[in-house]
Amino acid sequence: MIKRLILVTLVNSFILAGCQFDHDSSPDFSSRQPFAMKDFVISETFFPDDIMLVGLGDSLTQGVGDERKLGGYLGRLASEMKTFQGINEVDLKNEAKRGRRSDQLLKQLKSGDINEPIKEADVIIVTIGGNDIMRIVKQDLFQLRIAAFQKELVAFSERYSEILMEIRKINPNSPILMVGLYNPFTVVTNEKNEFDEIMSNWNEAILNTSYTDVNACFVPVSDLFNSNANMVYHTDFFHPNSKGYDQMTDRILESLESCGLKHLTKGEMDF
Repeated sequence: MIKRLILVTLVNSFILAGCQFDHDSSPDFSSRQPFAMKDFVISETFFPDDIMLVGLGDSLTQGVGDERKLGGYLGRLASEMKTFQGINEVDLKNEAKRGRRSDQLLKQLKSGDINEPIKEADVIIVTIGGNDIMRIVKQDLFQLRIAAFQKELVAFSERYSEILMEIRKINPNSPILMVGLYNPFTVVTNEKNEFDEIMSNWNEAILNTSYTDVNACFVPVSDLFNSNANMVYHTDFFHPNSKGYDQMTDRILESLESCGLKHLTKGEMDF
């Protein structure tokens, strides 16, 4: 009995010795900095958002001539925007129509038929004016005078300003990209002509309209279509082909940053 008691005592002593805590090797937590949640900031792009992209105007926004069937520049732009930090999905609404003039776009806006997509739009893109010019060309094909274009330009400028106002009645703040015009007759000749001056004047009118709205931006594209040397025209020699729409998309993407849309969309378009 005594031997058994001694044996149990020795075993317990060894166990206690093995489990003894060494105070000299204990970790020092005194230098550890406290964690403050107030210093933790979540990036605005941490939770990606769905956005709506709305296109208005004529055949350029509709995507006429795009043999790859990618939706012209608007479809390409939507695909590119899906890769931006802060953007999850892009809901694309294309309300453009081939042949539409500025007076017809204004009528469409006033009708209220497209109020809902415009109201919900995060970005709005407009191409308009090319068919206004072509109507003058068709009316006076053999007696074209620069005065006819200058006269119509006054009315076009007023309509474009009214188009902007109608959009702002529906959507006061979202960015609006106003895509400029180009001269399709450079396919026929590379020489400087009066039509270049006409296009320059009409583009200037669009540019000046963009200056009246802090969230509007002019996107020039005339230099992309100065000739068909880069094979940017569709077989109708009027609309862009797929390559032409690729270049338009690249130009618009450049404008997203240069026009400050990254700031206007609170980081949603973080490249």
